[in-house]
Amino acid sequence: MSIIKTKNLTFEYIRRDEEGNVEGITTAVDAVSLRIRQGDFIAILGHNGSGKSTLAKHMNAILQPTEGTIWVDGMDTRQEEYVWEIRQRAGMVFQNPDNQIIGQVVEEDVGFGPENMGVPTQEIWQRVEESLRAVGMYQYRKHSPNKLSGGQKQRVSIAGVLAMHPKCIVLDEPTAMLDPSGRKEVIRAVRGLNQVEGVTVILITHYMEEIVHADQVFVMDQGKIAMEGTPREIFSQVERLKELRLDVPQVTLLAYELQQRGLKLPDGILTTQELVEALEHYF
Repeated sequence: MSIIKTKNLTFEYIRRDEEGNVEGITTAVDAVSLRIRQGDFIAILGHNGSGKSTLAKHMNAILQPTEGTIWVDGMDTRQEEYVWEIRQRAGMVFQNPDNQIIGQVVEEDVGFGPENMGVPTQEIWQRVEESLRAVGMYQYRKHSPNKLSGGQKQRVSIAGVLAMHPKCIVLDEPTAMLDPSGRKEVIRAVRGLNQVEGVTVILITHYMEEIVHADQVFVMDQGKIAMEGTPREIFSQVERLKELRLDVPQVTLLAYELQQRGLKLPDGILTTQELVEALEHYF
């Protein structure tokens, strides 16, 4: 069952002058067709300006297609009567957690979404507890968000979305403003939601290390899907990724450089452990 499906999805940004005349048109998403299954962990990669964030905003009906169609859990995002329901099914987490946190206390912030949905008070507190436990932030429930680190704030943002019981969470570069420690915290929490809670995760990122455990990867360039496959299939194509101005995980690059120097190693090594095991018979 597809949670998200697009067919020839196109979105254009139109620039106008002061008098309202069209000055130019930029095609940010160009005839993209893809299908995302319920329960999958999907990563969408691309350099700045590739269209990945614009695509993400369609998954929550923040943007409407210029052409083509996107369905979220079977609902066409252009049909106004479905927008509220679509935003309950597909939650959105953005780059800057400060833009999403509005409560003075962590547990109040997490409960804000369900309260707006009209969830009974008793169930709200149950959801708040479940969500904070799921992202490892329950012990901070009485804290002020202002006292938290960047990684902790982002986990609270994720808990706030999770408390609305979405089928899918779209994370638009959620670790872009975090240090390496904060990035690891957030990705660990996201993986847990996917594996334990069964929530579909769509991670928009340009950090290659974050997608090693994804089920499927889409690489965008100039608004189009340039590559798709498993992380191993994608990272087996180091030169192609370089053409698309993307890095590869350091361990993958090291294995590739060793291959270039004559060592017979498997393509698309993803972890240090895999590289160690591949090198064992040389020593």
